[in-house]
Amino acid sequence: MSDSSSKSVSFGQLAPSEWPGERLGLPERGPRSVARVGRRFAALGIDWALAVVVSSLFFDYNGFATTLVFVGMQIIFIPTLGGSIGHRLLGLRVVALAGGWVGLWRPVVRSVLLGIVVPALVWDSDQRGFHDKIAGTVLIRA
Repeated sequence: MSDSSSKSVSFGQLAPSEWPGERLGLPERGPRSVARVGRRFAALGIDWALAVVVSSLFFDYNGFATTLVFVGMQIIFIPTLGGSIGHRLLGLRVVALAGGWVGLWRPVVRSVLLGIVVPALVWDSDQRGFHDKIAGTVLIRA
C-alpha cells in the first residue's frame, strides 16, 4: 500500500504542477509565465464585447453571428498579432508549445473549440484549457 500523501505517479498520470506551466518548462511568474485566470477572463470579455459590437452593426445582434465573429477574430489575430485584441491589450500572447510561429491550423482548432465553450472550461494544473491542449498552444504573459 502506498501512502496517500506521497507524490507517486502511476502509469498514464502526471503529478500536478507546483505552479502553472512548470511541466511545460515555463517560469512561475513574469514574462513567458502562464497567463492567470483574471487576465484570461478580462481578455475574453474584451474580445466578446468587440464581437457584440460587430454583430450589432452588421447582423442585428444575432447570437450565432456574434459567436462566428468572435471565433473569426481569434483565427485572424492569433497568427498575425500573436493573440486576440483582448490578449494583446492585457499583455498576453498565444504561443505554440513546440516553439516558432503558431501557424494557421492551431488558431483554427483552438478558436473553434473555444467557440464551443465546453473545452475551454476543462483545465489542467498548468491552467491550459482543453482547446489549448488539442491545439498545442499555451497562453502566456508577453
